[in-house]
Amino acid sequence: MKILVFSDSHRFLSGMYAALELHQPQQVIHLGDMMDDAEQVAEHYPKLPFCMVPGNCDGWMISAPVKKQISLAGKSILLSHGHRWGVKSGYEAAIADARAVNADILLFGHTHIPLCRQLEDGLWMMNPGPARSSYGLIEIEAGNISCTLQQI
Repeated sequence: MKILVFSDSHRFLSGMYAALELHQPQQVIHLGDMMDDAEQVAEHYPKLPFCMVPGNCDGWMISAPVKKQISLAGKSILLSHGHRWGVKSGYEAAIADARAVNADILLFGHTHIPLCRQLEDGLWMMNPGPARSSYGLIEIEAGNISCTLQQI
C-alpha cells in the first residue's frame, strides 16, 4: 500500500497534484494548514480515500478532530497537525501519545521542517514538511513499513 502524506499546504496545490499523479497512492493523508486544500484536491480524485486533520491555521470553528488514529494495511497510524503536542518545542509529547496507543507510525506537521526517522522501539515518525517543497511517502508491504521524504 502506498500512502502520500502532506502538511502545511497553505494554498500550494500543484505539488500535491503532481505527487498524486506520480505515485498513484491508495491513500492520502493531509495534516492540516489548510484542510480545505486537501478537500479541493480530493474532489478531483473521488475514488481515492483522503484522511485529514485541521491545523492551527484552519480556524477554531472546525469540528473535525485534531487528532486521529487510523489503521492501514494492518498498521496503526496516529496523526495530528502537531500544534497541540507543541512539536516546535520538541517531540516528547507526540512520541508519548503515539506510544500510549501503540502506534506504528506517528505523523505531524506544523514546524515546516521535514523529518523522517525510525526510533529504537520501531516507531516511525514523519513530518512531511511544507507541501510547497516536500511530502512523505509511506509504503507498507507484507507488514514492513518504509517511510521516505520526497521533494516537490
